[in-house]
Amino acid sequence: MSARDRYEPGVPCWVDTTQGDVDAAVGFYADVFGWEMTEPGPMADDSPGRYHVARAGGGEVAGIASCPPGQAGAAWNTYVSTNDVDAAVPRATAAGATLVKAPFDAPPAGRIAVLADPAGATICLWQPGARQGAERVNEPGAWAMSMLICEDPERAAAFYADAFGWTTEAFGPATMLRLPGYEGGEPEQPVSREVVA
Repeated sequence: MSARDRYEPGVPCWVDTTQGDVDAAVGFYADVFGWEMTEPGPMADDSPGRYHVARAGGGEVAGIASCPPGQAGAAWNTYVSTNDVDAAVPRATAAGATLVKAPFDAPPAGRIAVLADPAGATICLWQPGARQGAERVNEPGAWAMSMLICEDPERAAAFYADAFGWTTEAFGPATMLRLPGYEGGEPEQPVSREVVA
């Protein structure tokens, strides 16, 4: 089991899905993953709709929200932790991101900015307040990884390296992107080596 109470800058820390039919999504994910949903709260940016936080294993694991105005269809969003969203946005846009939604507060949870990477995929920045990120990860019913499928993985890898310091590593037929020293959002454990004389 993997309980988390903080995330280093550059480490993915939260996921949520935006849905046209929130009730259907809440019912579906509760049935599939056994998620327990909090009572809905308002959308952070005063958009119409509501936001549910899903819990599993005694901790928060993801969010389910109404689609923001103008979004066609459902989407999953990954949030990357940062100490300062407002400073991270120019770095990300200089690396090739497009600003979708300027930084805004989600009180008391934190501060958000929404970007599109060079492939057009949404990536969010998260400056924690009361919510550091997912409290349970890498276990049944909790988030373990996000995957980007795009036509130009080399360009995507270069962007994430410039924006967040992520490196690449072969992962079967795919390429894993991660912050050095972290795997699955968790600090890597040093490998103890037995010395044989």
